[in-house]
Amino acid sequence: MPESPPTLPDGVIAFVKRDCPTCEVVAPVLAQLAKETDLTVYSQDDPTFPEGLEPRDDSALEISWRNGIEAVPTLLRVEGGVERERALGWHRGEWETLSGVTGLGPGLPETRPGCGSLSVDPDRAQELAARFGGSKLRSRRVELASREDEFEAMFTRGWTDGLPLVPPTEERVLAMLEGTTRAPEEVVAEVPPDLAECTVEKVAVNAVMAGCKPEYLPVVLAAVEAVCNDAFNMHGLLATTMPVGPVIVVNGPIRRAIGMESGNNVFGQGNRANMTIGRALQLVVRNVGGGRPGEVDRAAFGNPGKLSFCFAEDEEGSPWEPYAVARGVDAGVDALTVFPGEGPRSVVDQLSREPESLARSFAVNLRTLHHPKLLMAFDAMLAIGPEHSRIFRAAGCSRQQLADRLHELLMIPGAELVRGAGGIAEGLPEQVKDATLPKFRPGGIHIVHCGGGAGLFSAIIGGWVTGEIGSEPVTREIQP
Repeated sequence: MPESPPTLPDGVIAFVKRDCPTCEVVAPVLAQLAKETDLTVYSQDDPTFPEGLEPRDDSALEISWRNGIEAVPTLLRVEGGVERERALGWHRGEWETLSGVTGLGPGLPETRPGCGSLSVDPDRAQELAARFGGSKLRSRRVELASREDEFEAMFTRGWTDGLPLVPPTEERVLAMLEGTTRAPEEVVAEVPPDLAECTVEKVAVNAVMAGCKPEYLPVVLAAVEAVCNDAFNMHGLLATTMPVGPVIVVNGPIRRAIGMESGNNVFGQGNRANMTIGRALQLVVRNVGGGRPGEVDRAAFGNPGKLSFCFAEDEEGSPWEPYAVARGVDAGVDALTVFPGEGPRSVVDQLSREPESLARSFAVNLRTLHHPKLLMAFDAMLAIGPEHSRIFRAAGCSRQQLADRLHELLMIPGAELVRGAGGIAEGLPEQVKDATLPKFRPGGIHIVHCGGGAGLFSAIIGGWVTGEIGSEPVTREIQP
């Protein structure tokens, strides 16, 4: 708990700093008060200011911070160690009433605003809160030796994903928590595979290490909630030998508010929000849940997206409603969807100018997902770029119409699917030879809009096993 403010001496108390024009102006008034009252002056930046008044040094700002000084000059009247009255800035009437001395500053204007107190300087606020406020953080402290390198120490302790981390100092974690209205001790989820209880504070610690800004924290919290449930099955996603991990798709006004990328290089490097939000989720799974490669994480190959795979949908340029709206979220609401996916693969079609031709291009590429003979076990996310989406816009083709046509085009004769067909041992049992089967289950093709405005490209993100033994995409609203 924060300590009680130190007992101030009885009398009139003034808080000032030299780097304040109003404090300079009222220095003669303080000299007048010193003659007629028991005046004590605390100086925030220069222990010699004001000259001749024997000011007390508060350059550490502890007295100012503990007494909630928001501006200088501030004048207090203290009786019996208890503050009875306060005046901010210079106001002749207020100062005279507080001090009981009349005729103060006859040559000064009636009022003059002061300056911000150094104790509320945004650049120092978290530092002072950590030093003097009594920590509200419950996380374990790790003490480093004086010559121990903090970055190497985090590698040594196994906290990293293979890249350097931002040291999660108390000041940085407190600053991160300013990004949400949720209480630090609130439990967000039980994180697989260890089903460890994870609080808002623990998410904030990992968000700091990932390099997030505080305004990203609500998105990270929603992502943690979205993956930590039976439907998404994060434990299974870790334990599979397939190269998959959470893919985060963000919708709503928050995309623009925090500067997420939905256009050029949307799946690549360069955008802080995209990269660090996805990374923070992975660090929570690693550091809180215990999901480490070579242990529970059994991926045979993995993919670079397991460091971070997070992007925003290009809603403004899309011919369709936002992806989250298609999944049941109200329009204009911040939301995200987690999809169990592998790394993206490009679809190149430079010549199609009609929806049917382009849909057929998408279909032949989608058929190859994981293997052309494997059906209905895996979903896919089709990320359609602007140059391709305009073809569907011009034709008035809806997202659902495109999905329905793709399903039609991906009904495959069983004779092409059985083991041995095409000289390939992989395939389905002989009894499906005379059937016609769909590549994807109903609803198994998820269509989003993103990517750069130049280039006739789209992309496919292959999914993991669906159903009870696998994973379902999960959508969550983003709470502040």
